[in-house]
Amino acid sequence: MTRRDWDPENLPDLSGRSYLVTGATRGLGFFACEQLAAAGAHVLLTGRNPHSLSAAKAAVKRSTPDAAIETLLLDTSNMGSVRAAAATARARGRLDGLLLNAGVVHPPKQRETVGGHELVFATNVLGHFALAGELLKPLATARGRMVWVGSLSTSLWRHLPTDPELREGYTPWKAYVQSKAATTALALEADKMLRAHGVPVESLVAHPGYSTSGRTRGVRGVNEPSRLTRFVDNLQAPITQSKEQGAWALVRALVDPHAEGGSMYGPALIARGAPRRATPARGTRRGDLGTELWRACETATHVRWPFERARRAAS
Repeated sequence: MTRRDWDPENLPDLSGRSYLVTGATRGLGFFACEQLAAAGAHVLLTGRNPHSLSAAKAAVKRSTPDAAIETLLLDTSNMGSVRAAAATARARGRLDGLLLNAGVVHPPKQRETVGGHELVFATNVLGHFALAGELLKPLATARGRMVWVGSLSTSLWRHLPTDPELREGYTPWKAYVQSKAATTALALEADKMLRAHGVPVESLVAHPGYSTSGRTRGVRGVNEPSRLTRFVDNLQAPITQSKEQGAWALVRALVDPHAEGGSMYGPALIARGAPRRATPARGTRRGDLGTELWRACETATHVRWPFERARRAAS
């Protein structure tokens, strides 16, 4: 398979490979899991709610009866949950890829904190930074890949996370957009640091364009939009796509053998379309931003990525 003939509906054989997906009980995370499982991969679905995890697993099994699926409780806003889930994932063996998808999409109107940190930043950024660090060694052993999920919004609104916890000037939109700008900057910084330390793990970023539940097929217990949601979302059909199609870019970044660390993937028509190479928003590519955010995440999570141990594990 070449760079040009990638078919998101006909993935390469992923038998023998294992992937962990955060936020896998609905939306992009679920459909990414479904696509990975259909290609033969072993998939570890994670989420905060055990009932939602059971529903998501059953849904994948309905589409791919012989799917190799396991579930794992994980709340990325809770550092204790992150550490516990990482320990369990390490004990379960091989890990070829990590899809850092979980997130708060509709932030609260008023600033909320969890563990002393702003909710959206804790969920979308800090938890994934910590999880990736905790799982770096098994990823290195498998010479694997991590994919961080960005957003089209970072190119539409240029606010940068110079105050990542939003102690001043909180708005829901600002909280969401700057968390995704931080995610993109950290993905790029991670790849630089992994290369510098000789760790054979690639870090990429992907965004799903404008993907809505109302344009997505119904899946019992996973995606059940109301008639009103269907109607409203279909009015935007020319500039939107389904969550299933939105997951295409995430999955390509995760499994395409030609994808390179430090790159970004998104829909061909920006908001919709087949997955292709994309360009991160200019502000997120600032080296000083990635460095500053990295230090902030280390301080907030008390997690230091074990680069040397990961390098030795892979040798």
